[in-house]
Amino acid sequence: MLTSPYGSWPSPIDAALAAAHDGQPEWVGFVGDEVWWTEPRPAEGGRRALVRRTAQGAEEVVLPAPWNVRNRVVEYGGRPWTGVPRDGGPLVVFTDFADQRLYRYEPGGEPRPLTPVSPVGGGLRWADPHMDLARGEVWCVLEEFTGDGPSDVRRVLAAVPLDGSAAGDRSAVRELTDGRHRFVTGPRVSPDGRRAAWLAWDHPRMPWDGTELLVADIGDDGTLHTVRTVAGGPQEAIAQAEWSADNRLLYASDRSGWWNLYRDGLLPSPSGRGDPHPVSLAPREEEFAGPLWKPGLRWFAPLDNGLVAVVHGRGPTVLGILDPESGEIVDAAGPWTEFGATLAVHGGRVVGVGASPRTGPEVVELNTATGRARAIGARHRDAVDPAYYPEPQIRVFTGPDGREVHAHVYPPHHPERTAPDGELPPYVIWAHGGPTSRVPLVLDLEIAYFTSRGIGVAEVNYGGSTGYGRAYRERLREQWGVVDVEDCAAVARALADEGTADPARLAIRGGSAGGWTAAASLTTTDVYACGTIIYPVLDLVTWGPGETHDFESRYLESLIGPLAEVPARYAERSPSTHADRLTAPFLLLQGLDDVICPPAQCERLLARIAGRDVPHAYLTFEGEGHGFRRAETMVRALEAELSLYAQVFKLDVTDVPRLELHT
Repeated sequence: MLTSPYGSWPSPIDAALAAAHDGQPEWVGFVGDEVWWTEPRPAEGGRRALVRRTAQGAEEVVLPAPWNVRNRVVEYGGRPWTGVPRDGGPLVVFTDFADQRLYRYEPGGEPRPLTPVSPVGGGLRWADPHMDLARGEVWCVLEEFTGDGPSDVRRVLAAVPLDGSAAGDRSAVRELTDGRHRFVTGPRVSPDGRRAAWLAWDHPRMPWDGTELLVADIGDDGTLHTVRTVAGGPQEAIAQAEWSADNRLLYASDRSGWWNLYRDGLLPSPSGRGDPHPVSLAPREEEFAGPLWKPGLRWFAPLDNGLVAVVHGRGPTVLGILDPESGEIVDAAGPWTEFGATLAVHGGRVVGVGASPRTGPEVVELNTATGRARAIGARHRDAVDPAYYPEPQIRVFTGPDGREVHAHVYPPHHPERTAPDGELPPYVIWAHGGPTSRVPLVLDLEIAYFTSRGIGVAEVNYGGSTGYGRAYRERLREQWGVVDVEDCAAVARALADEGTADPARLAIRGGSAGGWTAAASLTTTDVYACGTIIYPVLDLVTWGPGETHDFESRYLESLIGPLAEVPARYAERSPSTHADRLTAPFLLLQGLDDVICPPAQCERLLARIAGRDVPHAYLTFEGEGHGFRRAETMVRALEAELSLYAQVFKLDVTDVPRLELHT
């Protein structure tokens, strides 16, 4: 072992390598016996490629660049494709990001549009499609903008003809619902074709606050009638609903304080609701679902034999098979310690996306007959010697009032380097986005980029995070900018107090809601020497209806409180309000096409620190929205972040361009 100061260790993990491995496969599904999914292509302009695994086990990209299988429904996008087998090969319907249209594709031909170009910008958007070959239609979510404002929008369930007759005729799209609800998920049709189920909710609720599970009968003409609410409400969040093979309705509800699975036989009742006593299939203090940020997320999938594939856990989520009669769960064996909210089943096969602290996300198949699980797609291959990977610790810290704060701590780690005796390492506290979300414990080469150089990282699942029950995530109710800031600071101080981190060399970084937490931390605490703020919320008074997108435009009513009732709180919590308290150097990173956290948020903060002698850098990126996707953007951002820490922490770093800090 060679001895050299923390932060100066040479590493084979450069920014280009980390960028090349950013992102993960999503939206897995079966087309006949084949497994299909989408995966990122940072080097191809950040597009999402549609990939298939053939019967021979080969991976093929279905559509060449620039086809980008992604949509902008609720701006975060929903499930973008569906497919079915036919005699001549697969029939696939997908959305393309460039024009947001639905396309029909059959191998050997060119994609053909099924929906028209919007007369209002990209204002016709489609997501969570499901094929109905009997009627020659695709049933999906239609998001339609009716004006130029971000809240001039309606969402309905719609049926799009497969014959292309709606490609130039909006009136050929058959609307299945009346638009009475602001938000809807795609319909799930029962195996007998007689009923459809979907979720709906309205402002100011977010889908993890409260949703309604709606069921309708399907008429012979394909219309929906006798719509009724069978579960959910303002204080009960239904995250997913599916039909079992015997036409029973299964759903994930947090009515117990945890997202557990329930079965509702839709028995007749005087109220028109379903069974007044639905059966809890596996009552446990753990989660069988999560926050519904995108329509089409799937945490459970019923098998034909009556068993149910589930992603479940308290904190980390694993793949298991649930027997709904006994409540027993058998988890899949293998190295994967985290599974995403994308499951699909076919016969006795289950596919999902799994990862671990030693492996990146990959497509995993579980054979329920043999119990064997294996990676079959986007397989992890070590880009560098795994000896350079971080060795994380799952920690629970004590926050204010003795509350628990969950975190993952990644100490500096290098196979051939150690620091001089008595030196404590710098640490960066990472605040995740959302904020109603959770950071998984998986291999992330961005983290390894820092830890392999001798800079520690601590990811904080602060109060408000999901995965630990409704009470834990509701700690942030009307406390955003308080609880998240306090919990991150508690972790930072604890690491310093126990001698793990250098108290003089602590930084904070975060993107989106995490950018808010980073900025609020720099303006309200003296814990951090610097910070990295990425596409953030900075000004609550303006971030809402009119400036941000419709999905989150009323989010602040639960995170802060109703503006009409607590207007002072909006100003008091905003980092922009306290720009005069900002003295620590910071890096601000922003996509110029971001409609969720627009550049105006950053520009207001910068205007308020003008002439105040605060060292900072503001980097903007054309063509990037909310979440960087292009390799060149990620490389520039990561190298700039390292340069910031090198300058503030006095680290010997020579392999990245020097970031110019302005005052």
